[in-house]
Amino acid sequence: MPQRTYPKDASKIHSASDLEDVVVDKRAHWRANNAKARRRQRRYKKKVVTHLVHELYENEEFDQ
Repeated sequence: MPQRTYPKDASKIHSASDLEDVVVDKRAHWRANNAKARRRQRRYKKKVVTHLVHELYENEEFDQ
């Protein structure tokens, strides 16, 4: 079973296409239907992207 996606996994993303590889729903086959699985993937992606944006913003702030 693949690992759950955590916000700290944002460090593994170097380009936009890496997002699909990093974000994994380990319970995808247990979801009631495909719509719920897609919704959950969207939430995982949003968490990772938000964390990545916050990291970038914090690093920029300290560079100035």
